[in-house]
Amino acid sequence: MFDLGWTELLLIGIVALIVVGPKELPVLFRKAGQFVGKIRGMAREFSRAMNSAADDAGVGDISSTIRSAANPLKSSVDAVKSAATDYASYDPDTETGRLAGERADQAKKIREHAEKKAKEKLDKRNDEKTDKKELKKNNSATVKKDARSRDLKDS
Repeated sequence: MFDLGWTELLLIGIVALIVVGPKELPVLFRKAGQFVGKIRGMAREFSRAMNSAADDAGVGDISSTIRSAANPLKSSVDAVKSAATDYASYDPDTETGRLAGERADQAKKIREHAEKKAKEKLDKRNDEKTDKKELKKNNSATVKKDARSRDLKDS
């Protein structure tokens, strides 16, 4: 606040020691501390009063509106949440509710079909791996037989 360095504080302390005297210096520092405490308390009370007046005037609502306008991602997420809430509150007997039900059924069918295809693809891969292992096993057995037959012919 006043931007006092150590040298300035040391100079003030030496001058206070000379002017006030060593006996009265602790009393002076205590009084100065109490004065600073009172000033801080008054500043804190003033700040509270200003915040209270701002809340009464509706500045908080305006600042939240400005913050939400400055953060478009949050406002878009809020819009999606409110749309989802509105979507969930549709009456199923209305045209919109009927269409929502049909779309939900179609989405369920698509998910089931995708799961079925994924499972078939996984099973096919597993079968191919098994076939490759068996083919490799059969090839190694054939190579061993050929090697034995060559050894027998050579002897």
